[in-house]
Amino acid sequence: MKDIRLHATWLIKAPLMEVFRIMTDFEKWPEYFPRVADAVRVITREGNHLEMEATVKSFGKQFPVQMKYQILPGKGFISDNESLKFGTSGHEELLLSERPEGTVIDYTYQVTIHKRWLRIIARPLIGWFSMKFWEKAVINELRKRLEKKS
Repeated sequence: MKDIRLHATWLIKAPLMEVFRIMTDFEKWPEYFPRVADAVRVITREGNHLEMEATVKSFGKQFPVQMKYQILPGKGFISDNESLKFGTSGHEELLLSERPEGTVIDYTYQVTIHKRWLRIIARPLIGWFSMKFWEKAVINELRKRLEKKS
């Protein structure tokens, strides 16, 4: 199979609109989440649709990615991403919902690995490593930024 589906949910003890503001401020991702984003540049913006170029970090490497985002106001975003250099493409959904204790992030990433040789080594690494890394690099940073100390 070419596709790997990654999914996780997390609770951030902060209002939904604060989480939404940071998670959709893509050009500041290198500042907010330096372990996953080195540079992000919006190429076009038409309403809630954006096309971006980014240099992202994964598995200790930097590589360019083309991204097409649709912002879902107050709810999150969906995107389609492509990395020619890494040989992958993906469909990403980050959906937010409000709870009395904070905001739930429901995150899904469907990765397609185009290079056969890469699928052999990438499947176990991506499946095991990716969501753990995302939690440390993005979710924990978001918690540090937004959650109030008791």
